[in-house]
Amino acid sequence: MAAIVFLLLLIVGVPIGIVLCVAALAFIMSSGNPLLLDSFPLQLFGSLNNFGLLAIPLFILIGELMNGAGITQRLVRLAAAFLGAVRGGLAYINLIANMMVASILGSATAQIAMMSQVMVPEMERAGYRRDFSTAVTAFGGLLGPIIPPSIVFVVYAVLAQLAVRDMLLAGLLPGLMLTGLFLATIALLGLRYDYPRGKRLTWREKGGALRQALPMLTIPAIITGTILGGVGSPTEAAALGALAAAILGLFVTRSLKLSDLPGILLRTGINSALVLFLVASASVFSWVLVFGQVPQTAAAWIQTVATTPTAFMLLVLVILLLVGTVIDGIAGLIMVVPILLPIATDVYGIHPVHFGVVVSINLILGLLSPPVGIGLYVAATVARVSPLAVFRVAMPFFLVTCLALLVLALVPGISLAFL
Repeated sequence: MAAIVFLLLLIVGVPIGIVLCVAALAFIMSSGNPLLLDSFPLQLFGSLNNFGLLAIPLFILIGELMNGAGITQRLVRLAAAFLGAVRGGLAYINLIANMMVASILGSATAQIAMMSQVMVPEMERAGYRRDFSTAVTAFGGLLGPIIPPSIVFVVYAVLAQLAVRDMLLAGLLPGLMLTGLFLATIALLGLRYDYPRGKRLTWREKGGALRQALPMLTIPAIITGTILGGVGSPTEAAALGALAAAILGLFVTRSLKLSDLPGILLRTGINSALVLFLVASASVFSWVLVFGQVPQTAAAWIQTVATTPTAFMLLVLVILLLVGTVIDGIAGLIMVVPILLPIATDVYGIHPVHFGVVVSINLILGLLSPPVGIGLYVAATVARVSPLAVFRVAMPFFLVTCLALLVLALVPGISLAFL
């Protein structure tokens, strides 16, 4: 009964957090054990009693402050100053700027929307096709939930009961690797399609761009330095980053006004509530799955298909790629982690942090994959171009991401290098 309710609500488009809660209630009612209802509110609210979850609203606040402070534009100008003169320079600038913004923002959808507004018109004016410009921006946004800070990694850490710091550090090398592969893809495409070159700036102009952007780089430096140096937790690092973003916006760029803060805080609260409700509903859903012995049943089936850790990881890649095409990143994470993580760690001996990196990136890729592809639709809507046209042009980036996922799945040392 619970499975039928779950599928029906999912098909008609009910928000995933409500789907999880209603499905859990349906299971309790069909189990013949009404005493479980007493534990339902405890599971729902008790899951949010976690210090690590404070990082989520703080990371969202950093993104809102950064957007209001004009920090994004300065980072784009910095990338343009040093890369604009090479062939396909604006495409490189797009990716490098995305990487720098990712180290502050941590949300793929927000990053794709923001960077599409900034970069797509600029690239089109320089002679790039609009669908290609949108594709580069969309896949550049894929870096948002990988390079620390990452809301997706924070949610996974809470679900898996891991240290948030370990998950954030695990995203450093995969994020840099994916950035390098995207840059190489642009270089190869540039040789074939003869992308335009930008204007070569003098060293004085480059120095000016660097001086303007240098204070903005203190935000990722503060966040990463606090975590790597052991000075504070990711939550405390996020608080310091938010404070730095507010100071820069108010006193350096002067694009942020005190009158903007109520609106920024309101948007932060709304977006944080959406994510935290997903986490709470996931706790209830996981509790029901364990009570119904779903992980044990799934483990028994998977062991008949995958006899080695490598075979299991390859199976997971295929399953999650399919899941990710119809359900967005955090929602998919909430659905699959309670089932697959115990199997990965207990049956196949896979490190939970390594598994988390692979699962998270795999599901994030679904943001840019038909038929749902929320990130793909956001980029296409902002750029006023067909989503399918964007996906066709973006196919090389999609294949490169699949290759990166395969390497990450088979080489755990990349994800565990800083642990």
